[in-house]
Amino acid sequence: MNRFRPFLDYLRPVKGTLLAALFCGLIYGAANGAGLPLMMKWVFPQVFAESAEVLTTWQLVLVAAWLPLIFTVRGIAGYFNVFLVQLAGVRVLERLRLDFFAQLQRLPLSFLQRQSTGDLISRGLADTNQLQTTLTFTANEIIRQPATLLGAVGFLVWVAFNERGVALVLVCLAVVPLCVLPIRFIGKKLVRRAQQVQQELGSITGRFSENLSAAREVRAFGLEDAQVGKFRTISNALVGFQMKVVKYQQALNPAIEIISAVGISITLIYAYRAGVQLESFLSLITALYLSYEPIKKLGGLNNELKKGQAALERIEVILNEPVTITDPASPHEIESVRGDVTFEAVSFAYRDAETVLSDVNVHIPAGTVCALVGPSGAGKSTFANMVPRFYDAAAGHVRIDGIDVRDLRLADLRSQIAIVSQESVLFDDTVFNNLLVSRPNANRQEVEDAARAAYAHDFIMSLPHGYDTIVGERGASLSGGQRQRLALARAFLRNAPILILDEATSALDSESENAIQLALRKLVIGKTVLIIAHRFSTIRDASMILVFDQGRIVDQGPHPDLMARNDLYRSLYDRQTAQLTE
Repeated sequence: MNRFRPFLDYLRPVKGTLLAALFCGLIYGAANGAGLPLMMKWVFPQVFAESAEVLTTWQLVLVAAWLPLIFTVRGIAGYFNVFLVQLAGVRVLERLRLDFFAQLQRLPLSFLQRQSTGDLISRGLADTNQLQTTLTFTANEIIRQPATLLGAVGFLVWVAFNERGVALVLVCLAVVPLCVLPIRFIGKKLVRRAQQVQQELGSITGRFSENLSAAREVRAFGLEDAQVGKFRTISNALVGFQMKVVKYQQALNPAIEIISAVGISITLIYAYRAGVQLESFLSLITALYLSYEPIKKLGGLNNELKKGQAALERIEVILNEPVTITDPASPHEIESVRGDVTFEAVSFAYRDAETVLSDVNVHIPAGTVCALVGPSGAGKSTFANMVPRFYDAAAGHVRIDGIDVRDLRLADLRSQIAIVSQESVLFDDTVFNNLLVSRPNANRQEVEDAARAAYAHDFIMSLPHGYDTIVGERGASLSGGQRQRLALARAFLRNAPILILDEATSALDSESENAIQLALRKLVIGKTVLIIAHRFSTIRDASMILVFDQGRIVDQGPHPDLMARNDLYRSLYDRQTAQLTE
């Protein structure tokens, strides 16, 4: 249980519910553990013993009512115990999933990029669900079963001691400690198998996610059978681990039952030789059986804890990951910025990877259209992503208007920046709401004006419900060019002083691209623009070009100067020009 101690805070909001469940569990345990043996000891002998007095009808009814009374109390208490515990468990799961999801929103991109999307989904759904099952099962059985055990053992000790003293008590209880042995052995085996099951569930989810996101490529390259084969391999591995969990989990009950049967047989032999009366023996056997039953269920509880521990370890990887990009303790207040960007001796490296940026120094004056050019992996995207603090510099400073970006609130900083990525991402919502994400307080007219500026209004109006059309997951119902124009409309609507364009027109046909290039020339007026250029045709309006190579800025200047003096820039330009003319 110590392993779950850090998560006990999740039980605080539902402590009233759990206390009520605890009370009901105690009532259930008392009725179950001591109630039935009492019937064997006192109720049945009054009816069936040869020496029993003749009972009147009313007395017989009162004696017989003992049975439904016990089961009524037991049933009502058991029902409310389970119901209240399940209610608490659902609330705990809700908080846990919310905290997990909220943590994903705060973690830096560098961490998320190292993780499998499918595995993160599995941790947030399958693992939290397993933990909820563990918490509710534990909270349920850890109350009822010990209460049942104490009731049964208490009655057992009292009756056995009155019949034959300590000797019969020791005989009855001698085998109980042996039941702990299979519980400990199976628990050790189960925790490792449970971890393997959770990991394979993550792999299964990852394979589903990857396959569905690449459905077009799978069909285009005829990969259907190969994908099924890979999925079959992962699925078979999961089944293997699941059956190992079942093997150990299901071995516990027979092991405890065999040990229990041995204990009851020994008690039978001793009771016969000691001359114990039938009604006393029946009550002893009933109490002894009822003491073994909760031990068996507590063994199942131990198994459940082991599975919960495996899920917990996977969840903790996310919950305990440090959030390195946070708001400063005393943020610098800003309402707007001019857009002056400065990098001072900035270096950056992903964890356990080679340096991506090394000692970068550059000043980009406000209102500059700056293109970032260089080979793939040279550090262009990382450079641009450090302005909105998607990454933090390992050394040096990134400043906007002379203020270190780490001294600004993240919301304040990012409200001054608009980003259009090469692959625009839309949410499964209406067109209007997808545009509104860039400026939530914008009115309908402002949204439509932004769409017109991005040459998106006409195609939006042709959709079945216009701006109220649901675009589907990741904008699946739209073409690539349409998605890109909506992303550009977001940038128009945000109208931020700093604009980052990651090849923003790459998904457009030539006619739309020409029109949007005209619109972009209006958009960039008075703004600081960083263009991550993969095609040299997109940098013709750049007043400043930075040439990246191996994480460094090796040159900067206008296009004619760089063509004249920089071999790398000239080779990149000539190579792309040759490809376009082939």
